[in-house]
Amino acid sequence: MKHFRRCSRILILSLLVVTVFIPIGLLSYRLKHLNADASGGFEDLSIIDDDEFVKVPVQEVYKYPDHISAVSLTSPGENNSLSDPGDGVGVTYLSERNGTSDEAKEDYHQSQEEKSLSGVKDRSTPTRIQQHQTVQVGSRRVHDEKVKQMKDQVIRAKAYLTFAPPSSNSHFIKELKLRIKESERAIGDSTKDSDLSKRALQKMKAMGATLLKASQLYPDCSAMVKKLRAMTHNAEEQVLTLKNQTTFLVQLAGRTTPKGLHCLSMRLTAEYFSLQSDERELPNQHKVHDPNLFHFAVFSDNILASAVVVNSTVSVAREPEKVVFHVVTDSLNLPAMSMWFLLNPPGKATVQVQNVDNFEWLSTRYGAVLQKQDSLDSRYTSALNHLRFYLPDIFPFLKKIVLLDHDVVVQRDLTGLWSLNMKGKVNAAVETCQEGEPSFRRMDMYIDFTRPLVAQRFDANACTWAFGMNVFDLQVWRKRNLTGVYHKYLHLGNKRPAFKAGSLPIGWMTFYKQTTALEKKWHILGLGYDSGVRLSDIEQGAVIHFDGIMKPWLDIGLDKYKQFWKRHVLYDHPYLQQCNIHA
Repeated sequence: MKHFRRCSRILILSLLVVTVFIPIGLLSYRLKHLNADASGGFEDLSIIDDDEFVKVPVQEVYKYPDHISAVSLTSPGENNSLSDPGDGVGVTYLSERNGTSDEAKEDYHQSQEEKSLSGVKDRSTPTRIQQHQTVQVGSRRVHDEKVKQMKDQVIRAKAYLTFAPPSSNSHFIKELKLRIKESERAIGDSTKDSDLSKRALQKMKAMGATLLKASQLYPDCSAMVKKLRAMTHNAEEQVLTLKNQTTFLVQLAGRTTPKGLHCLSMRLTAEYFSLQSDERELPNQHKVHDPNLFHFAVFSDNILASAVVVNSTVSVAREPEKVVFHVVTDSLNLPAMSMWFLLNPPGKATVQVQNVDNFEWLSTRYGAVLQKQDSLDSRYTSALNHLRFYLPDIFPFLKKIVLLDHDVVVQRDLTGLWSLNMKGKVNAAVETCQEGEPSFRRMDMYIDFTRPLVAQRFDANACTWAFGMNVFDLQVWRKRNLTGVYHKYLHLGNKRPAFKAGSLPIGWMTFYKQTTALEKKWHILGLGYDSGVRLSDIEQGAVIHFDGIMKPWLDIGLDKYKQFWKRHVLYDHPYLQQCNIHA
């Protein structure tokens, strides 16, 4: 009996061993073969050419021209969909980037016709890199969806909160206030979904549930619509107020003198008065009255800006020894301006610095008329700004002169302007009458044509031109007494302004039918207000003009253009370093 039981136990244990270990062995053997098959498959994929992966989606998308999104798979000129054709997000971004969807379709069909003629070419590696970057940009544009959704939830919650009576302290109102605080804390400064934490997403779901309760408690949609409209109106009012404040602050920044420039003026002034009287004389002053040389005039109280104009002009002049600069400033900045050019003479060129307050004849002719102009900006009412209308009186021995504003940079030799055939006209300037361009100006924008005298003498559609780089024939000017014409129009606005403040409107009136046009490349405008000026135009321009409020020496200047001005500033000068004027 004992022997039988022992044999039974051995048999049972043997069966257990067979049923447990044999399946384990079979499973390990099977897994081994599966791994071998898988590794072999990946090795086969690695030998496939990359271009085949690029071509597959392109061929598929070409068959469905209606499935167009903002993300490009081929080239920047083609719009092929990566997303579902019914995806509303893709359609929205397409309209933001390429205008209407109809325009995008036309571009797509045009590219398809071109491909059918030329055939599909292999894409190069740089093209694939550009495609990858474009896809990344397109995908990032929808990564703020949850942030926007949470902000919208807060707005809706605040709108529902106003529906409750002021004295209400119900459980739901407490819950709504709590959800608003939690959502605002969760959003924080987040601008994209990746900035949000998991806890923030939980708060979003909780807010959604609370808003669902609110919609059941306040089912009146008309009340919600009125509230949202009121909130929209208040937001628009706030935006308008902020815009006005921004405009005022920008205008204020444009009128003020940076601390560094003020420091520079003080140091130069102190250095100037430490010199003996015979040491204050600038060299080569015998050339300032020679009519056979190339004479430039700059009227400015900005030392650094005037230095850039002089340095840039002399650096590109073919005969710098024949270049003469006449810098006219006020009595306050005369010592500093003179000291700068004493310390930093512009090579072989000649510089003369004059004081506008020494022109005694100017006060009698200028009078108090200009001060009555409707402008709070002293730049428009200053004597330096209107001194351009007295060029024949300031330079009685000269025949021709080029007037440069202090916010220009000269990039080409300008001496060829002295051989310009002005066709009997007094002024040569670049025109600004091309509609559609940022520099476009029309006379009736600045001049009051409701006045009979103005309407009779001028054409509102006459082509306008720009100050900044002008060639003046002083001989013809004297013959036609255009300074007297300027005075007549200046007194025209004694009782009621006939034109806007500044020298440009009255310049159009004074030199009406007395101006010949220069090619646009002579004078590139807009670097002080237009961020869309093409780099190719700037590089080809003889003179580039930072006209506008955003001057290159101010913090509010357009950074993309400052390099063209800064390259002519002597930043290694000790005074500039001491005054913290850096590139």
